[in-house]
Amino acid sequence: MATIAIYSLKGGVGKTTLTVNLGWASAIRSARCTLLWDLDPQAAATYVLGGDAPNRHQAQSIFSKDVAAAKLIRATAIDRLALLPADTSLRQLDHLFHALDKKKRLSKLLEDLAADFDRILLDCPPGLTETSEQVMRAADLIVVPVVPSPLSQRAFEEVAAHLAQRGAKVPLMPVHAMVDRRRKLHAEALAQHPDWPVIPMASLIESVAARRAPVGAFAPRSAAARAFNEVWQAIERSLAARTG
Repeated sequence: MATIAIYSLKGGVGKTTLTVNLGWASAIRSARCTLLWDLDPQAAATYVLGGDAPNRHQAQSIFSKDVAAAKLIRATAIDRLALLPADTSLRQLDHLFHALDKKKRLSKLLEDLAADFDRILLDCPPGLTETSEQVMRAADLIVVPVVPSPLSQRAFEEVAAHLAQRGAKVPLMPVHAMVDRRRKLHAEALAQHPDWPVIPMASLIESVAARRAPVGAFAPRSAAARAFNEVWQAIERSLAARTG
């Protein structure tokens, strides 16, 4: 099992859309048993995958071990893709981690799920917080969507510097997100980092939340679907290189 965190210090960079579409690529393109664990209290990934619940306010209880994570996992409409949903209780997760003072609580919970899944994707809330520290300890790879703008680039550099300062060995994979190649600033950013995968700005991608489905489910032959699949293939190559 490998854990892939989709994380950004900055909000509004297409993180949840990327996570949902990578989950689809893992489950459908790679035929892997995949879990998407929504750690963001906004619960956007949960909404897109149809996971609004009757069981509200239980997401945080997984971390206090009042409820086993496996009991809250739900099937989705996508074969081999399961969901561990978020809810508003996760707003207090940073405080809980601080009170528990257990630096690897998330890692231990992921170990408990390892027998049932090939890939676990974490949709992470933005910011440098107790939750992000737990994610950085637990993940095998951190995928960071970066909009081609100075502020988004600066946020990525802050994350890289933070990991280096901590001596963390988890690799980062930056991904250019929401790219409009007609814009000079975007074209310059892509030229500066030509090896980074690219997710375009596209109406199909923007419709993911409205359709409540990944692009691959409703437009599998589109350029947008191919872009997500290419990112997923890059992730698989990175994981293979690390384990090989």
